[in-house]
Amino acid sequence: MSTAATPAPEATTAAPLTRLAEDERLLRASVRAFAEAEIAPLARRMDAEGSMPRELIDRLFGLGVMGIEIPDRWGGAGGHFFLSVLAVEELARVDPAVAVVCDVQNTLVVNALLRWGSEEQQGRLLPALAARAVGAYALSEAASGSDAFSLTTRAVRDGDHWVLTGRKLWITNAAEADWFIVFATVDPAAGYRGITAFLVERACAGFAIGRKEDKLGIRASSTCELSLDACRVPAANVLGEVGRGYKVAIETLNEGRIGIAAQMVGLAQGALDHTLRYVQERRQFGKPLADFQAVQFQLAQAATEIEAARLQTYNAARLRDAGEPFLTEGAMAKLFSSQVAERVSSLAVQLFGGVGYTKDYPVEKLYRDAKIGQIYEGTSNLQLQTIAKQLLTRR
Repeated sequence: MSTAATPAPEATTAAPLTRLAEDERLLRASVRAFAEAEIAPLARRMDAEGSMPRELIDRLFGLGVMGIEIPDRWGGAGGHFFLSVLAVEELARVDPAVAVVCDVQNTLVVNALLRWGSEEQQGRLLPALAARAVGAYALSEAASGSDAFSLTTRAVRDGDHWVLTGRKLWITNAAEADWFIVFATVDPAAGYRGITAFLVERACAGFAIGRKEDKLGIRASSTCELSLDACRVPAANVLGEVGRGYKVAIETLNEGRIGIAAQMVGLAQGALDHTLRYVQERRQFGKPLADFQAVQFQLAQAATEIEAARLQTYNAARLRDAGEPFLTEGAMAKLFSSQVAERVSSLAVQLFGGVGYTKDYPVEKLYRDAKIGQIYEGTSNLQLQTIAKQLLTRR
């Protein structure tokens, strides 16, 4: 009888979530270098003025991060969703306000066009969105923030046009945008089945950009009211099918929430990076703050939570790129990363002490920027509702 050991079957191991492919490493490195060289010197002034120079947006286009998933034939980078997540994370390490401009462009506007746009619509809009045109996503209204489908904006057919009338609120990128995805109802009695998505050009008659919000955080990113007063939109600009706009909205926001998770991970990492440098320089009682065990434990806790949030975010993005279900994972990533961003940025202010409460140091800004993560593209309560529903309906 042979005593030779039977060879074990060859193991198949999946790559770690944080192991990046070459194109992913290159993009992360280039965006990080750009953010530190081009954005960091402007961040404080942009926050104070509540605006973003057009020259900086143009440089984002030049970097290629405003059209990451747009195919090569339309002038984009021809990349995948995970690359957008990496870009948003790296921009947010320096300034979350710049990150959200890139985020909305890629995960909402371009994503919706790639999934729902006709060949004609894609050929008409995507080259512009890859080269210079900024996009915005207009869903929210005064009485329909989290209840996104209680829309009052109406769309009435008039020959080969639709006539849109109503108001939209809290629209990110509105001041800079050239194209807007606007959601309106063609039949209020049909409820969510009347909702339709329209591609509206800024120059459209009857379309106007209204008041710009004076916000707590991400102040350089514009958030404005939109007014549609008998705005005539060509029928060829319906995105998807008439009455199917709710599906466009739901599926696009599910992916957009992963982008917000990446923004919050980047913000938290930026706050921690600033704090790690500061506690090694600042001395109290004759030694650096970093030498105190209480401080070390808080830093370790923060780093652990950031890594957990990053893994959740990367996992949701990888699932999306693999064509696998990611609804629950995306909601969990947004929920947790936004909580982590608030905790870590608060800790950063605390460890900076009195100077952390002033605008002389960047952690004060990051603390203000963090709050929005628990509000936009679905509040934390909505994420909890989504997660719970999925848990209770699984068999």
